[in-house]
Amino acid sequence: MSLLPRTRLGVITSGSLTGGLCARLEASASVEDMRVGKFVVVDGEKHQFFSMVTDVVLEATNAKVLADPPSGDLFFGEVLAGTSTYGSIELKPTLMVPHDLSEGPRPVKTVPRHFAAVLDADEEDFQRVFGSEDRTHFEIGRPLDMDVPICLDLEKLVERSNGVFGKSGTGKSFLTRLLLCGTIKSGVAANLIFDMHSEYGHEATSEHGHFVKGLRQLFGASQVLVYSLDGASSRNRGITPDEEIVIGMDQIEVGDIELLKDELNLNPTAAESAYLLVDRFKDKWLRTLLAMGVEELKAFAEESGGHAGAISALKRKLEQVARKGFVKETAPTAVIDRMIDALSHGKHIVLEFGRYSDTLSYMLTANIITRRIHRRWIEMTEVFLRTKNAADRPRQLMITIEEAHKFLSASASGATIFGTIARELRKYSVTLLIVDQRPSSISTEVMSQLGTRITALLNDDRDIEAVFTGVSGGAALKSVLSSLDTRQQAMVMGHAVPMPVVIRTRAYDEAFYRAVGRPQETLEVRKARAQVEIDELFPD
Repeated sequence: MSLLPRTRLGVITSGSLTGGLCARLEASASVEDMRVGKFVVVDGEKHQFFSMVTDVVLEATNAKVLADPPSGDLFFGEVLAGTSTYGSIELKPTLMVPHDLSEGPRPVKTVPRHFAAVLDADEEDFQRVFGSEDRTHFEIGRPLDMDVPICLDLEKLVERSNGVFGKSGTGKSFLTRLLLCGTIKSGVAANLIFDMHSEYGHEATSEHGHFVKGLRQLFGASQVLVYSLDGASSRNRGITPDEEIVIGMDQIEVGDIELLKDELNLNPTAAESAYLLVDRFKDKWLRTLLAMGVEELKAFAEESGGHAGAISALKRKLEQVARKGFVKETAPTAVIDRMIDALSHGKHIVLEFGRYSDTLSYMLTANIITRRIHRRWIEMTEVFLRTKNAADRPRQLMITIEEAHKFLSASASGATIFGTIARELRKYSVTLLIVDQRPSSISTEVMSQLGTRITALLNDDRDIEAVFTGVSGGAALKSVLSSLDTRQQAMVMGHAVPMPVVIRTRAYDEAFYRAVGRPQETLEVRKARAQVEIDELFPD
């Protein structure tokens, strides 16, 4: 417990366990210093209650004072302040700690007594609640009014699927970079990043127009591998991808096509027609369909009992898929298999899309690759459950997807592998990091399963409501979220932090690059990294 005197802000005057507390401010405490999201401590008789300011209110002891206010007379205003007029704050207590320190922070189960002192939090309070930075605790930012680190528990973070939300321009990509850097540096999980706009692997421009380093530059080629759907685009940027991804038509399943029903404008009978083709031609169904002429289509429809018009329409729509440069009639699975092997050995993969950054290409590729990964992790989990050998335990994997509502909407989440992963949580050691500006478009079932939510400013009431889906006491925090600044501020809540907190997000700059650095490497890893970098400098 801190030995230094702390600023007394006020006293508790009313409240309840479910509705929160109300505190009257001291006359010396400026109401303008009481920001929504501020972290304070209520000094109860037996416990300290760590709390967040959720509202600031102007009050008066006598309504007549408000009916006839002193018009512009500062002297009378000062005379009335603290007696006839005063400020109050509403608090949301989230943790309590016994004064004797016999236990650590625990969920709030009671309330402090009347007139318990409300104190300004100090650095020691933050450290007691959020801990200090170490191998598995990573600084994500600092409180708005203090210069003390707020740390995420990375091991808890990767145990469950998580979300990064915020409207366009609020810095979601940089928040995501921070989380990825933390997991890579700590080694708590392997990462697969579906990099829709080619901004995570190598350097990219920030919103201020200057270049920032990518994961490959920070952690080296031995740790971060870059795959590309569009090798030519990567090379035009002076980047040589480790491998190029090609999707074979025989790798595309009906479920992948169902996911694209909005992008391809498929009619409701499209899936039925596709399954008729699968029954006859197995994994060659798409290639065979696209090669059919008019008469062949009619003949197949008559034999299978399908509708010739529906099958013909399906063919026309799927020709959009076949025209993608990365889709071939047949393609070896060796490249994707090598990607999965690298992930299983703790490497981190950034998959760039280059000029194929349209939603159709992104959704098709991400779904196909993730489906194969999920199958492999299930197999490894089953082996581990059979052998009970720690060496067989699959490595924790976190998959990062942008535009997440495309995969996880109420209509799509039940059909996509991403919806399956979000619901299964850590059962098979695969979780998601979903990045989106419209959380209200994501299935409520998926939102309720998210472990940790890092949310920048949102303006739409539906999006704010969605962020708090499944969060106990979330109603009191909505005003806090809506009051954030447009940049470099976020609310963090959930499994990886002891209590909700509003932060000034950590800067992604030269100081951060030095702090992150490259993780400690064995001699073998250093040799491998050196060889990879030599190969990049002197290609065949």
